Amino acid sequence: MPRTQLYDAHLALGGRMVEFAGWELPVQYPAGPLAEHHAVRTAAGLFDIDHMGQFEVRGPDAGPFLQTIQTWDIERVALNEAHYGLMLYEDATIVDDIFIYRLPERWLVIVNAANRAKDLAWMAAHQRGLDVSLIDVSDDLYMLALQGPKAEAILQPLTPADLPALAARTAVETTILDARAVIGRTGYTGEDGFELYVPQDAAATIWQRLLESGAPMGLLPCGLAARDSLRFEAAMPLYGHEIDATINPLEARLGWTVSWDKPFIGRNALLKVKLEQPARLLVGFEMVERAVPREHYPIAVEGETVGHVTTGMKSPTLDRFIGLGYVPRRLSALGTEIDILVRGQPKRARIVKRPFYTPRYK
Repeated sequence: MPRTQLYDAHLALGGRMVEFAGWELPVQYPAGPLAEHHAVRTAAGLFDIDHMGQFEVRGPDAGPFLQTIQTWDIERVALNEAHYGLMLYEDATIVDDIFIYRLPERWLVIVNAANRAKDLAWMAAHQRGLDVSLIDVSDDLYMLALQGPKAEAILQPLTPADLPALAARTAVETTILDARAVIGRTGYTGEDGFELYVPQDAAATIWQRLLESGAPMGLLPCGLAARDSLRFEAAMPLYGHEIDATINPLEARLGWTVSWDKPFIGRNALLKVKLEQPARLLVGFEMVERAVPREHYPIAVEGETVGHVTTGMKSPTLDRFIGLGYVPRRLSALGTEIDILVRGQPKRARIVKRPFYTPRYK
């Protein structure tokens, strides 16, 4: 099972290692997932996310290539900006959700760890006839995430980049501790923060210095459990849960990622869904009766199973039992009462507005 370069550093910090997306990664540290979660909401957290895939796209046809294989209009992405998008199959179901950075002379595409090989093969299959270079740089770049309201103050002493001038969903090529780096003001937690792309041989030093710099401000190293609860409160989808190869963007409430006035793979099938309206929709719900709504639990109405839970837990920030799940469109209105079948027993819940936690970006 592959490990990131910081595996020994995680063990030294008391990290509990688990399998995730084929990698051995820290799920939590001794402070625990709740403390890590609250640290990101109130101060900052540092995540090792080097299991993610990173591809470079270069060449004269890089723009047309990216325009075709994903949903967002990249002509609206200025130099040093970044945007979220989706790659779709011809039937409009989701290959993967991605983040695209437009950098000088190249594009950087970030994909999910479990989908890295599949995504690379799928993208390569659609570059035929185009003057474009597709390079997997996942083994060259190291990816860290520094998230939380104090992230800027923690990172600024380590880089000459003017972080206060860096807006949300933008990036800058710079250095961190004299190592070349790309700093993106993006993230997956619902908080202001940064994703850092640095050379593999600089990762351990930068990780340690960030921990030392941030400790007086409340920074904690964070594992997979806190990353999941943070993204869930902000209603950000996780591939394999809210989105996968059986789900289209409109069902998943990701229509905002779709630029309809340009061609892309899956557009015609997705337009059909738009015109006919999706049969089911992703909703957020809050438990009325006390119970933990786990992934895959059935959702029922009047004794009939109508859907399933994709993610559910007790929200650390809101102190409420909440969840995400798919239900028929006719049952998706706010305030609709549903039952979550917890070990076969119906527990009342109510559909509520998403996201559960309002993101606080710069």
